[in-house]
Amino acid sequence: MRMKPFPAKDGKRVWLSDEETDALIDKMQELGGTRHTVGVRLGVHCGLRRDEASQTRSADLATDLGERNLRVWEDAAKLDKYRETPIPADLARDIERIVEFSDDVDRDDSVLQVTGKTLNRWVQRAAAELHEETDDEGWLELSYHDLRRTWGTRALEQGALPTVIMEWGGWEDWETFRTHYCGELSPHALKRERSKLTWMGGDIEQATIEDHLTPVAQPHATSAQHTR
Repeated sequence: MRMKPFPAKDGKRVWLSDEETDALIDKMQELGGTRHTVGVRLGVHCGLRRDEASQTRSADLATDLGERNLRVWEDAAKLDKYRETPIPADLARDIERIVEFSDDVDRDDSVLQVTGKTLNRWVQRAAAELHEETDDEGWLELSYHDLRRTWGTRALEQGALPTVIMEWGGWEDWETFRTHYCGELSPHALKRERSKLTWMGGDIEQATIEDHLTPVAQPHATSAQHTR
């Protein structure tokens, strides 16, 4: 688990490892079953904000070139912001099954039937239990937004282009994305990148600079609501 203090308030930003992510998902399943698991995975496997996750519907699932995507309406009332982000096939099936086996949830209803604040409480309750089990105080710093933070960083570490991640996650401000995500790679990722340096004995062909560093053009400033 990696942590970094917030620049202007108490508390810390958190980035989970793969093992910690799996532990959190398992704990959510233990505490609340499928809906709890879907709730946490919409953050850590799709990059959704907590209010976006709380508004997710089965009707928002789409298929493109044989792959499942999730349509995200950033303002569900006005529908004035829109993006699509990849969703794991098994998570999409879980969302569809909630509708299939629920008497009170239709395709156009939120599958979770809770607010974003409740989703955050779910995550913090699971994190508190993981703290008790592991004695790692980092769990006490975890919030739902850290799931989105973890998603963005893991996508970078696994080679997705920053411009593509920004599109999937709804970031329009390059500097915000670079500051909060590009600088917090895991030790494993840093070791992998080190192995590409020829003067360190690396034998991996170096990728082009354009593949990694080209930011999205910024025609105008954006509000804090849609850049974090």
